[in-house]
Amino acid sequence: MRAATNQQWEESMASTKPFSIAKQAVWEAYKQVKANHGAAGVDAESIEAFEGNLKDNLYKLWNRLSSGSYFPPPVKVVAIAKKDGGQRQLGVPTVADRIAQTVVTRALEPLVEPYFHEDSYGYRPGKSAHQALTVTRQRCWRYDWVVKFDIKGAFDNLSHTLIVKALRHHTDCKWILLYIERWLTAPLHHEDGRLEARTKGTAQGGVVSPVLLNLVLHYVFDRWMQHHYPQHPFERYADDGLAHCQTEAQADALKEVLVARFAECGLELHPDKTRIVYCKDDDRREEYLHTKFDFLGYTFQARRSKNRWGKYFINFSPAVSNAAAKAMRQKTRRGGLHRRSDKSLEDLSRMFNPLLRGWITYYGRFYKSAMYPTLHHVDRILVRWAMRKYKKLRRHKRRAEHWLGRIARKEPQLFAHWQLSVRPTAG
Repeated sequence: MRAATNQQWEESMASTKPFSIAKQAVWEAYKQVKANHGAAGVDAESIEAFEGNLKDNLYKLWNRLSSGSYFPPPVKVVAIAKKDGGQRQLGVPTVADRIAQTVVTRALEPLVEPYFHEDSYGYRPGKSAHQALTVTRQRCWRYDWVVKFDIKGAFDNLSHTLIVKALRHHTDCKWILLYIERWLTAPLHHEDGRLEARTKGTAQGGVVSPVLLNLVLHYVFDRWMQHHYPQHPFERYADDGLAHCQTEAQADALKEVLVARFAECGLELHPDKTRIVYCKDDDRREEYLHTKFDFLGYTFQARRSKNRWGKYFINFSPAVSNAAAKAMRQKTRRGGLHRRSDKSLEDLSRMFNPLLRGWITYYGRFYKSAMYPTLHHVDRILVRWAMRKYKKLRRHKRRAEHWLGRIARKEPQLFAHWQLSVRPTAG
């Protein structure tokens, strides 16, 4: 009887709220945030600390969201290194704010997803980087020229006016609009304690930010291209994109109008990362300054390939980029694998196999052999580990290589890359 009374009371309370937000929606959002992990925000509260009083914390959040009294705290700014040098400012919301953003994102996404272009691949359910790379490879075989573009500071420079205008085109839900507008203007909290007001942009690192980026770029680029330049197919992954052309003249003209189009919408194409590329292969003999480009961690360029009859030819195809391979090598060095002499080889395999499998799964999809030098680098580090751990192998690199090679042949399942026959040799 008491349980029924409590349920009736809760239902009565919910019916008096100005916004109809189900408690289940907050619970599902919390589970998604927990699964994604993530760092603490400006309040320094971790997910574990939030879970210390989980029931009350979730109830308070639901109560504030439903009553319209939820105001997001400032967004913690964290500087992270970019692969090409420099730094990117990442905005880290608090745990509670990530849950609130997830509630709104889960409500907004079904309203806008059906309208997004099929060749927009970033941050979308059912879409992946591998799909974008597959389509790009096929189109580079059919089109000789590519306009490669990158939007400079896309998240930081999105127009609030354009975001709200696009949102209102797809929904009149008051609480979705209210909270997104509040998130757009939540101040940034820098490491020195300084608060920075925002008049544009959406925090990169916020849960709702990717769908807002896709929504604006749908109108700024995707739909605009479809309407004005349907003869030029494209692939866009968030702020990184390509458009295909038959001739150099077409590519020159398209690049010029793209620069103007993005500038008109308050966005700038990165001058060093936006260029025209000639997709050179056996049948394309022209000379041009740029004959390769990077996209989603892969480099597209002319490569030696073999057809089904065993004949070699030059093919314009993707393989792991030099920048991605360098980042992988740096990560293995920073992991200090060679210094873990307190661990057994089996311990090291358990520690590093998830990383290796992730690299192989992502970067081994196309032209897998280009990954082999990086995977051999892992073996060189294992050799250094063996020389450090075992007295009989110290100062005997050749002997350590033989030792590791014998284990690789005997237990190829021990390390993920050994199962590809990428193994240390025994001499």
